[in-house]
Amino acid sequence: MRVMELPTCRTGVDLVEVSSVATSIERFGDRYLHRVFTEQELASSGSGADKRLASLAGRFAAKEATMKVLQVPGPGLDWRSIEVVRHSSGACTLRLTGAAGELARQAGLSGFSVSITHEAGLAVAVVMAVAAGPAPQPDDVADCHCTRTGET
Repeated sequence: MRVMELPTCRTGVDLVEVSSVATSIERFGDRYLHRVFTEQELASSGSGADKRLASLAGRFAAKEATMKVLQVPGPGLDWRSIEVVRHSSGACTLRLTGAAGELARQAGLSGFSVSITHEAGLAVAVVMAVAAGPAPQPDDVADCHCTRTGET
């Protein structure tokens, strides 16, 4: 049996209190919203104050978890270079642009997957990506799979 070099899987997780996002919005208003979230994220964050705040907190957690996956050096990235895209099915995916996209490219990361949930005043996001490795051979003993899931 041959030992296979598996693709590297990177995982990031983040937990956010919905009230901390609400406090930032109260304190900084549109300046905060437009510094952290894309127009698409703001438009798709739902209606009703509680739902919108929970959704934005989930997106914030997803951005933080993505930065952990990217292993961002230094002070960080433009928040908007990591975008959570919510599809009509309810599933979410990530769109990386600018410096975030470049970091992913340099690390050979692809297959980004995000899962977001919120409950009882907390929002949690898990992000996973795969760094491409050699193509699996028929007698290889393991594999790494990623699927897209999520809601917000």
